[in-house]
Amino acid sequence: MTDRQAGSTSPKAHNIANEVRRRIVEREWRQGDRIPDEADLAIEFDAARATVNKALQLLADEGLLDRRRRAGTRVAIDPVRKATVTISIVREQVEQAGMAYNYRVVAQRRSPLPAAIAARLDVPEGQVMIHMRAIHYGDGRPFQLEDRWINPRAAPDLEKTDLWQLNANEWLVRNATYLRAELTFSAENANRRDARLLQTGTGQALLVMHRTTWNDLGFITFVRVAFQPGHRVGTENGENRGL
Repeated sequence: MTDRQAGSTSPKAHNIANEVRRRIVEREWRQGDRIPDEADLAIEFDAARATVNKALQLLADEGLLDRRRRAGTRVAIDPVRKATVTISIVREQVEQAGMAYNYRVVAQRRSPLPAAIAARLDVPEGQVMIHMRAIHYGDGRPFQLEDRWINPRAAPDLEKTDLWQLNANEWLVRNATYLRAELTFSAENANRRDARLLQTGTGQALLVMHRTTWNDLGFITFVRVAFQPGHRVGTENGENRGL
C-alpha cells in the first residue's frame, strides 16, 4: 500500500497532476503509453522539474502512472486507485481509548544498516542510521512495540530532538513531511524479544506492520511495529486507522 501526507505537495503540483489525470481519464494518453519526460512537462507547464516530479509521484501513488528508473513514466495498465493511509500518533490513540499513555525507549544507538533492510530500502548496506526500540503503553500495559531505523539525512532536525523523552512516532508525524510511504501487514509468531517486551508468550500470534516513508532526501524511517495480541486495525471514511 502507498500513501501521501497531506500538505506535502504545492498547489502548482496539484494543478499539473489534475491536468495529467484529465488526459489519462479522457484517453489522450492511453494505458501503456509513455508520457513526456519531466523536462518537457516542466517547459509545457512553466514549472520547476521538481514540481513536475511531485505531481507525477502523486498520480503514481494513486495508481494511474507506472514510474520506473531509466524506463520513463507510463500510464498504468488496468490502473487501480490505491488506498490512503493515515499515520496515527500512538499517544493520541491510547488516550482516545481512555487509557493513560506512557512510552519507554529500550535501546537507541547509531548502527550500520543491515543487509536485509538495506536491500529492502534500495540503499547501500552499512550506512549508519539511528536504530531504536521502544514500547508504547496504555494503562501500564504494552500497547505496541516498535523497532525503528531513522535516516538523519532525511530528517536533519531530528538531531536536536531527545527521542528518549518525545517518542519518534509523534515527532516524525509532526515534523518529517513525507512524499510517499509503503506498508505491509503480516501475522508472525512472537519471538523471545517480542514476548518479553509485549509481556506475552513466546510463539503467540501477533499482527505485525512494516512501514517505510520517503522524501526527496531518501527514506526517512523504516519501522517494524508488533501489536499487542488482539489488536485490530479499523477503518474510517475509507482510510486505514490504528497504525
